[in-house]
Amino acid sequence: MDNVLAIIMAGGAGERLQPLTRVRSKAAVPFGGKFRLIDFTLTNCINSGLRRIYVLTQYRSWSLQKHIQEGWGISSSGLGDFIYCVPAQQKVGAEWYRGTADAIRQNLDLISGKGFEHLLVLSGDHVYKMNYLQMLAQHKMQNADLTIAAVRAPREQAARKLGVLEVDRDYRLVGFAEKPEEPRGIPDAPEFALASMGVYVFKVDALGAVLQSREDDFGKEVIPRMIGEGFDVFIYDFAAKNSIEDYVVEVKDGKRKRVLVERTRDSGYWRDVGTIDSYYEASMDLVGVDPLFNFYGEQWLIRTFQRPLPPSKCVLGGTTPESIVSDGCIVSGAVVWRSVLSPGVIVERDALVEESIIFDDVIVEPHARVRRAIVDKESTIRAGAAVGYDHEADRQRGCTVSDSGIVIVPRNSDIEPV
Repeated sequence: MDNVLAIIMAGGAGERLQPLTRVRSKAAVPFGGKFRLIDFTLTNCINSGLRRIYVLTQYRSWSLQKHIQEGWGISSSGLGDFIYCVPAQQKVGAEWYRGTADAIRQNLDLISGKGFEHLLVLSGDHVYKMNYLQMLAQHKMQNADLTIAAVRAPREQAARKLGVLEVDRDYRLVGFAEKPEEPRGIPDAPEFALASMGVYVFKVDALGAVLQSREDDFGKEVIPRMIGEGFDVFIYDFAAKNSIEDYVVEVKDGKRKRVLVERTRDSGYWRDVGTIDSYYEASMDLVGVDPLFNFYGEQWLIRTFQRPLPPSKCVLGGTTPESIVSDGCIVSGAVVWRSVLSPGVIVERDALVEESIIFDDVIVEPHARVRRAIVDKESTIRAGAAVGYDHEADRQRGCTVSDSGIVIVPRNSDIEPV
């Protein structure tokens, strides 16, 4: 795919994910134990055979740049493969990026005159598996100026919450409505609406033409103008067309069997984890016997930076039912249930961790209890302390409580008993 360039938008501040984004960009937020959100988009690129990638950074980008440099070193000047972080540089005027379209406009020098015919523009903070080659194939077949990936959502869920793409029977885009009261249904599935995934394929010549004006955002400004000016804009129906061939291991009657699954269960899974509650819900989709989003396929491997840590261990009766446990964890005489433990977590004797997400190097001391919480890195829950049981007490100790009652313990916190 020498004529395709991928650009990942990873400069978002993620204000609705505070306090997790207090010290890092949204794309750098940990997810699923050892991963970060950026890893899913980068994995999709590499697994799709797309190895020319720019990552546009802006807000609190240091940890993201370090993660990519240490975990994604594919650059080869001889072969033309690269993943480069490109910080905001005020190339055009004295302003930082004002939106998605403006970020591309300020970096047209990375595209123009380089022989690229198609530009894949991606968000760096969504959780999904996607074979971008399938979308590119449709884009080229239809000779589209722009193709937008869209996910199906029940109309009642899209109302007042999602930007809805309106299409005709050929899935040509005819309109866009931002959080409409009555979303327009899909012609062949009227009970569903189509919501943008933030995945775009532009014909480079068409993109250069539309970026001559001063619109800042693709969704709200550029795309409606392209519709009005007669550009060919089509929708890629993610749930209906995205297909990933993968091998999974099934255990039945005590026997392991390697099974080829042409279309894996989570090929249609996509989550925008833009709020604490959606982030928590997506994390809970990972745990359990039959997870909605599965890390355990053999072909579509999720890649990331790997810390050099020893294997995890459970000692003195420690148990971790329905949980993800990363490298370097020690669960000593404690119970961890339906939770995600990131690398280097220690849970000591008679402690209880339930339905929680614990970031790197957190220590949960003896007899401490953590319930429906997200504990940021390098924090300590002191012996006998309880998190998630008394929200007013949690707030008084500097924690944040989400709308659905998820408690977020900020990084480097020291939580004492009340």
